[in-house]
Amino acid sequence: MANKIALITGASRGLGRNMALHLARRGVDIIGTYRSSSAEAEGLKQEIEAIGGNAAMLALDVTDIAQFPAFADHVVQTLKARFDQERFDFLVNNAGVGIAANFADITPDEFDTLVAAHLRGPVFLTQRLLPRIKDGGRILNVSSGFARFTLPGYSVYAALKAAIEVMSRFMAVELGERQIRVNAIAPGAIATDFGGGAVRDNEAVNAFVAQGIALGRVGLPDDIGGAVAAILSDEMGWANGTTFDISGGQML
Repeated sequence: MANKIALITGASRGLGRNMALHLARRGVDIIGTYRSSSAEAEGLKQEIEAIGGNAAMLALDVTDIAQFPAFADHVVQTLKARFDQERFDFLVNNAGVGIAANFADITPDEFDTLVAAHLRGPVFLTQRLLPRIKDGGRILNVSSGFARFTLPGYSVYAALKAAIEVMSRFMAVELGERQIRVNAIAPGAIATDFGGGAVRDNEAVNAFVAQGIALGRVGLPDDIGGAVAAILSDEMGWANGTTFDISGGQML
């Protein structure tokens, strides 16, 4: 029986990389995307293969929807050549960009970049890939704890993440006929290089954030990767149209 296949955008680093590794350890094959770092992407591919998995890494800038038709064709070719399949099981819309700017200061270019990465990209990439997602498959969109709590500098980013949570509910209804489950996750503060890596690398920032989390520490990539693997499993098949808060109880 063929392994299930997950397509994860932004898989070469950060949370996407961790999601890919957790899924691979559960026997899920991986198609990952990367924007610019082919070396990081190749490193992930080799790491997955070292644990007995199968992976392919494809270049994609999710902010550039003009790339999507050719990318979809590349996915079809990769499915046939690498995995001997015609469709995949899981789509994880993870890729994103971090721009910190107060509402009063954000520029039109920054606004457009955030919209392209966090709403327009996931919507139209998913639309393009829908014919290649198996009936009964899963779509998981990545939101943020900022859709629930506030911190100066993230108003537009948070608004777009709130939009993707609403979009996920509508997608769940509209794709229900195909038995495709659609959910979102809302991570809290995680120690990665996202947004310059301040939570991971700055001890003062790390400590400040941790004091607002019920479990007393900031999240680690494994906290998210493990949760994603669980949410996409058959055991969570009755979860649909919901957002999972994965924050350790941040700013409750």
